[in-house]
Amino acid sequence: MAVEHKFIAEGVRRAAVEKHFIKELKRAGYGGMDIVRTPLGTQVTIFAEKPGIVIGKGGKVVRQLTQDLATIYGVESPQIEVQQVPNANFNAQIMAERLANALERGWYFRKAGQSIIRRVMEAGALGCEVIVAGKLTGARARLQKFTAGYIKHSGDPVNTIVEKGFAVAIKKLGVIGVQVRIIPPGAKLPDHFEIMEAPPKPQQMAEVVVTEVGDLAEDIEPDEPDIADEFVEEE
Repeated sequence: MAVEHKFIAEGVRRAAVEKHFIKELKRAGYGGMDIVRTPLGTQVTIFAEKPGIVIGKGGKVVRQLTQDLATIYGVESPQIEVQQVPNANFNAQIMAERLANALERGWYFRKAGQSIIRRVMEAGALGCEVIVAGKLTGARARLQKFTAGYIKHSGDPVNTIVEKGFAVAIKKLGVIGVQVRIIPPGAKLPDHFEIMEAPPKPQQMAEVVVTEVGDLAEDIEPDEPDIADEFVEEE
């Protein structure tokens, strides 16, 4: 297999595995995954809000997921590790699933989108963007965007800093797509800068040194006259 075909096949497999996890781990608060190849096999890390549901009773669910990866998707020697999401408000995938669930329960899309934005920003995020697309209010599909804070749309920070999540809400009028982007707190943006005080110029430093030497000379008391000198003067 050519190198190009191999990369394409790996991308298709990763997308299929991601879709499978979103479907099977919806109740667990699925927050994304990470796949790393090791000499012993393939290490799959699942991030979830409720790791207990991912593991299951006696490890039943995680064993079934491992078997699915090996048999259905052809992952070589999969080893699944489950980690809990430290703060769900900064996980874009979890927030997208919550927004999709709210839309399916009948929430108005503006109220649901603003609620997600407010929750993420109050948690301390640097920026958040919510995009809702589909048949929102009528027969015609349209797109609505909600933004707060600072969001990057181009360059390398989009892949390294911005957290992205996608979910689907199924309603009577049709399917509504939900996309959430979050810049978590503490992210180092390339265009962020701080103004620092300039160091003193050499002339100013010389003036400071002269002033300090003059002050030091004033503090030194003159030497007292020697006793021998006083005796010679009296004779």
